[in-house]
Amino acid sequence: MSLRLDGGLRLVTEETPGRGLVAVALTVAAGGGDDPAGRHGMAHLVEHLMFPRNQSSGSASGSASGGDDDSFVALVQEVGGMCNAETHRDHTVFHTVVPADALPDILAHEARRLLRFEPSPATVRSEVAVIGEEIRAAGSGSRLWDTVLTALHPGARDAYGTTTDLRDATVGEAETFFRRHYRPERAVLSVVGDVDAGLVGELVEREFGAWGREACDREARDPGPADASDQVVRRELGGDEPRPAIPYGRNGVAVGHALADPRQGLGPYLAQVVLCELLRRERLRRLVAERGAVDAASVMCGYQGQWLASAAPDLALVLLGRAPGIGTEEAVGRWLDALAAVAAAPPNGPELRRAVTVLRAACHRQADSLTARAVTHGRAALLFPGDSEGAGPDALPRHLAAVTAADVSSAARALLAAPRTVHTLEGVAP
Repeated sequence: MSLRLDGGLRLVTEETPGRGLVAVALTVAAGGGDDPAGRHGMAHLVEHLMFPRNQSSGSASGSASGGDDDSFVALVQEVGGMCNAETHRDHTVFHTVVPADALPDILAHEARRLLRFEPSPATVRSEVAVIGEEIRAAGSGSRLWDTVLTALHPGARDAYGTTTDLRDATVGEAETFFRRHYRPERAVLSVVGDVDAGLVGELVEREFGAWGREACDREARDPGPADASDQVVRRELGGDEPRPAIPYGRNGVAVGHALADPRQGLGPYLAQVVLCELLRRERLRRLVAERGAVDAASVMCGYQGQWLASAAPDLALVLLGRAPGIGTEEAVGRWLDALAAVAAAPPNGPELRRAVTVLRAACHRQADSLTARAVTHGRAALLFPGDSEGAGPDALPRHLAAVTAADVSSAARALLAAPRTVHTLEGVAP
């Protein structure tokens, strides 16, 4: 069931009787792509400030400014639940799973966090330090993804941020970002579990109605951000010219390919997902077995290997190990030959079925999780409003099953024609 409150908040409810649990996800259209100039990582910081750390113990707690919000994480833990959050390039999602009878309290506290966002300077400093540790822990793998992403889609930014930009972040800047982006018309609340949809609607109207009124009151003062799609700079043409070498664990090549835009239709995008899985499972193994220019090969579909995790410009990342004496151009040529072979001749039935079966099984496993279902519902409603049902947790396996061998061949041709970027990887001693 889906409805929109008067203030603009969209509510999606799915009843799953008999589980005894409920998952709640609040998905907000605010991500790394919305970070203000000079403050890369502000969306990530605001996410942390919804879960600030107790200044005395360093443990997760509520707002350091005191008040009822202090009990949010404590409430979740007290009933045996779990809560967390993720910042992506075009959205942030806060998700919680608790026993179903705790839902009224969870919704009340979730609403209060939105109405009483008042971090202290000490909390901001503490969370900036925590984010700095996360950035350092991400390692070279994440840096490689972000290097390829920004080369392929100029203007795109990761959601982590930088320690340099966040070092001097202030409470005022965090509150300004929150007020501009955390608005009911830019959010989806999804509730999945052992609940009654009618009762959920009543609870949400009661608890979140004030958020809508408060947001309307400030609308005249701050009209909010422009459409994020107007802020994205897209690259029209790509090329194979190598860029400066990137230090890496071994000699190799990274190739980034621009994927189809899922907002223009899920079919072409999902066909490229199937293509990448087919190449990963079958064709690249043969390429390595030839013991030629490439001695290792992998392909990952979607930023950080998460396909359909956002509606921001996406990519497939190919990593090739270069055999001794082999240059970047030759290694890339072998990869493009493998891609061209699929473009020229559709895969056979068994090969296609194996790739689709693996992807569908992964979707079904994920759909077994109430939290994953709530997150997927919220993401689909927020990022793909024209086809939110099609991007939902139960529809994706059906869409994957409908991909044909001809679709995969067409996807390969589209990938060859799309922008790409090539990066030489130079092995460095550990």
